[in-house]
Amino acid sequence: MKINWGTGIVIAFGLFMTFILYFVFEVQSNSKYDNDLVVEEYYKHDTHFQEEMARIQNAHDLQHKPSIKYTGNGVAVVFPVGFESDKVKGNIQLYRPSNKKFDFNTQIVLTNSELIIPQKKLIKGRWDVNMEWQYEGKKYLTKEVIYVN
Repeated sequence: MKINWGTGIVIAFGLFMTFILYFVFEVQSNSKYDNDLVVEEYYKHDTHFQEEMARIQNAHDLQHKPSIKYTGNGVAVVFPVGFESDKVKGNIQLYRPSNKKFDFNTQIVLTNSELIIPQKKLIKGRWDVNMEWQYEGKKYLTKEVIYVN
């Protein structure tokens, strides 16, 4: 049997479609490939976007901003000296973009204007840190991306 170029193209398209469908079914049926949304109730979260932007702007307008960085002991959240530690309230949400099973929240409880999230709670890789906090009745939102080694 002789295969001409038209038959070759049809066979190539058929093999390509089979190849693509195999990977689509593999990703959808295998539980190790988690394809959930980043946040639960995505659309409800999106309706509060303007309020979130106002809190981000409040944090941006501060002359002395809190810092979030990775150290050898874990993630250090350091507030400037001018802030009174007992007046800062809120929580810190750590999101793991690759796997939501590792996401967790921590209340802000400052010791000497500093909070340390221990290394043992973190795995290596990228973390998105969202710190929602209040100081003297004003709401703030600070977002950072850190990489744990």
